Amino acid sequence: MERRNHTVTKFILLGFTRDPVIQLVLFVVFLGVYSVTLLGNNILITLICNDSRLHTPMYFFIGNLSFLDLWYSSVYTPKILVTCLSEDKSISFEGCVTQFFFSAGLAYSECYLLAAMAYDRYMAIANPLLYAQAMPRSLCICLVVFSYIGGFLNAIILTSNTFTLDFCGDNIIDDFFCDVPPLVKLACDVRDSYQCVLYFLLASNVIAPTLLILASYFFIIAAILRICSTEGRLKAFSTCSSHLVSVTLYYGSILYIYSRPSSSYSLERDKMVSTFYTVLFPMLNPMIYSLRNKDVKEALKKLFNLSQASV
Repeated sequence: MERRNHTVTKFILLGFTRDPVIQLVLFVVFLGVYSVTLLGNNILITLICNDSRLHTPMYFFIGNLSFLDLWYSSVYTPKILVTCLSEDKSISFEGCVTQFFFSAGLAYSECYLLAAMAYDRYMAIANPLLYAQAMPRSLCICLVVFSYIGGFLNAIILTSNTFTLDFCGDNIIDDFFCDVPPLVKLACDVRDSYQCVLYFLLASNVIAPTLLILASYFFIIAAILRICSTEGRLKAFSTCSSHLVSVTLYYGSILYIYSRPSSSYSLERDKMVSTFYTVLFPMLNPMIYSLRNKDVKEALKKLFNLSQASV
């Protein structure tokens, strides 16, 4: 018997509302957020590439995080903007598979990258005099490459298992993008094996990096407590405070969405939470890593002064 999902040629994305006025307001909001995301991440990448003072392992990872966020937000936001303005809310089956694959791959890659950044912060605080030797360029590149490889290998597993489900109901996705919870709601029978795959991916891509981050911060706290002066402790902690905020926001929303069984999914509530980590979080990251960062502020002033001089 032929699988029913083979007959699905497109899905309908309901988005947030059907009210045309609210859709227009949302278009303006998301366009503003996307513009700030592109501007903020591009500026941060430009500063890190052009200013020699920022050529350190920490900023290498921050630059790669900004690059990932640019790509990540571009998977979702353009389609959201089109959906807000157009009466055609459809996305092709192939388009849904592609969006699903890249969203999963980039989300998992960011989980690994944040774990690598936690290890980098530990090395910077525990061995400040040997930091450059402990985190050579080759190691930093390997950590970034392995983050992407791990993320996209797991995305292949998730995508292949999700789109072999039988979608025996309608093709209406009550969300603004193709994601696990709304697609599971459309499936007529979610096998136990699929739930096992979800739990395996949650453990390998979220729980495991979380444990690595917690272990890194355990050793970071131990290293900070060995510092004699209060000023030294505060300075050491300030170097990882931005990363800690970023990890808390990102992992908190991811765990909330995907750590529950499919029977407890609430699409309306999950829709708001997923908006945060897919659209808002890539905009916030450049602010988190630059607003309280003296080196980035000085690099920005230098770039601004050079721009004024050239004019």
